[in-house]
Amino acid sequence: MVRLDSAAISAALTRLEGWQRVGDTLEKTVTLPSFPAAIAFVNDVAAVADELDHHPDILVQSRRVTLTLTTHDAGGLTDLDLDTAAAIDAVQLSRAVVS
Repeated sequence: MVRLDSAAISAALTRLEGWQRVGDTLEKTVTLPSFPAAIAFVNDVAAVADELDHHPDILVQSRRVTLTLTTHDAGGLTDLDLDTAAAIDAVQLSRAVVS
């Protein structure tokens, strides 16, 4: 995988909902209506991540879920991270979750 430059990452962030660049990662926090809803969201994200074979770091804090993406092998962000972020956005949209 080819590591993306800052211009490519900035351009991609305009198309992603609620993601921000934090160093060499993309990060997004979603607040769900309840803890069970947060866990259901995480399970949906896990299924998508398995399909893409790219897994975010996931932190669950009650109703808040923070997702962090990076491509460790590339030492930063790649198209795979952007594709995974877009897939996670689709999961969020399908659950009608507003963060």
